[in-house]
This record gives sequence, C-alpha cells and structure tokens, in this order.
Amino acid sequence: MHYRNLYAAVGGSPRILIGIDISYGALKNAKGLGYIPLLADVHNIPLMSNFADLVTVNATLHHCDNMAKVLTEAARLLRPGGLLITDEDPIRSTSQHKGLGLLASKVRSYFPISRIRGHSSKSWTYKSLQERKKRLETEIHNRKPGDGVTAQLYYETLQPLGFQVKLYPHNHVVGASLLQGNRGESSLRVRLTQQLSGIDPHSTDAGLSMMCIALKDSKTPKALEYLF
Repeated sequence: MHYRNLYAAVGGSPRILIGIDISYGALKNAKGLGYIPLLADVHNIPLMSNFADLVTVNATLHHCDNMAKVLTEAARLLRPGGLLITDEDPIRSTSQHKGLGLLASKVRSYFPISRIRGHSSKSWTYKSLQERKKRLETEIHNRKPGDGVTAQLYYETLQPLGFQVKLYPHNHVVGASLLQGNRGESSLRVRLTQQLSGIDPHSTDAGLSMMCIALKDSKTPKALEYLF
C-alpha cells in the first residue's frame, strides 16, 4: 500500500510494520523508515488473513486496475476490530467537468504549476508536461471526466464483508477537523472549474478526495465511538 511515512505521523510501537509497493525505490525508502518492505501487487497480497490491526491504502486505489479487488484484499488482512483507512483518491462526482469547465480544465493542464503542501520555504514548483503525463499514465481512474471513486464502491465492497464504513470527502486542506465535518475549501481555480461545469463547490459532491475509515466489526469499541 502507498504508506508515505505513516509510522512517523502516528507513532506507537507496532510489533510488525509492513510497507507494500511495486517500486524498488519506494521499498528502499520504506526500509530506511523502519518498514519491512514487501514487493507485491496489491490485487493479490501474499500475506495471511486476519492478522493486522491497521491497514492504510493512501493515494493508491485510483492507480489500480480493480479498485474493489484492492479494497477486498486490504480488508482481508484485518483481524476483527481492525481499521482500514484509505485516503487521497479522487471523487468521481468532482471530476464531471463539462462545457466551459472542461475547457478550463484542459487549458490548466498546459500550465504545469503544482503546489507542494508542507513546504513553507518553497510553496510552488514547476513540473514539465512530460512529468505530468507520466504521472497521469499511472492514474488509471483519474484521467478523464467521470473517473474516480464513489461512495458505492466503499459501501458495496466493505459492508458485505462485515465492515462499518464512514466516508469523509475533503479538499486536502484540513486535518483532524475533517472528522467533525470540516471539508475545507478547494482552491479558487478548482471552484471556478466546478462552477463552470454546473457543480456546486460547496456541496458534499464537490470534495476533491475521499477518506474512508472502516471498522471490521459490528460492535464499536469505546475508543472509536466518536468515529462510528
């Protein structure tokens, strides 16, 4: 799974910390951060079922051929009471650009300016069109209007497996307050593109990404009642 440095952010003393990727370079970095690196396809993970307390799938689903299959594999790893957390996958309803909104979206792709969050000394960087094209080639479900995840994907995949599912659409600018319903506001260029496409940028359908928190159990532990 795409983990970034979750361990550094969450902390704790896990008995086993595994990072799964198909990239040797990413796994080398993961090993340096304290993960046990595992080179594997997340559609078919070579690990036993029902052993993990926490599985995170971050900015990963929309890069995969079969998003439901990847969710099912991630769910399989969890023991009863375990948590599955996914995030930073684009929402389908947000990308339904049309008319002038679609035109604006295409024009914007020729101005390769990307904001880097978390870098106060250098807030903006330039990416070549070739670099952006290569990145988008890996984003199987984020290439054209209508791509992305839906609420149905999570509910229809995870609820039959015994999960409680909570979804949190957001705009990449908030932290823990997202759990209290604060989605944050997208950038002006995103809001303008949405408005030109007939999408209300303040509606629940206008979040840029979806966070999913799913509990593998029908009984909610007290420590997690604020989530479920």
